Amino acid sequence: MVDVYIGLGSNLEHPAEKVRQARIIIAKHPQMREIKFSSLYSSPPMGPKDQPDYINAVISIKTDLSASELLSELQGIESDFGRDRSVMRWGARTLDLDILIYGDQQIDSPDLKVPHIGLAERAFVLYPLQEIAPVDLSVPGKGDINSLVLQCPLGGLEKID
Repeated sequence: MVDVYIGLGSNLEHPAEKVRQARIIIAKHPQMREIKFSSLYSSPPMGPKDQPDYINAVISIKTDLSASELLSELQGIESDFGRDRSVMRWGARTLDLDILIYGDQQIDSPDLKVPHIGLAERAFVLYPLQEIAPVDLSVPGKGDINSLVLQCPLGGLEKID
């Protein structure tokens, strides 16, 4: 079983509820076992500013799925929530599920980059990740979680529960 951290985000159609529903689906999956789930956080959009704020969280799981199998499962969940991958990058979305960390692996394939690109600079990922991670969590190739958080301003991020 591999320790995995997944980022969840939504900014359309009752986003907090979408994130909570996605958590339940992940936790009920026969090959994923939830370990911890962060608080929900509100953050301004990264892309175009004419879209609603995002609701973000991080879930830690244990899984025996390979990284590519996990990616496929998560994309299936996104699709079930109406995610349209043809819309512009950083646009509004019903659900976004990102593999942030997959064990101690660094993966650089056309379909998957782990640790997730931008993880070290994104408050909406780092703060919920730090909330549920072990104190000594090291992000492969990036450094320890506490140092990364210290270097990352909140940028409008707010804990909402």
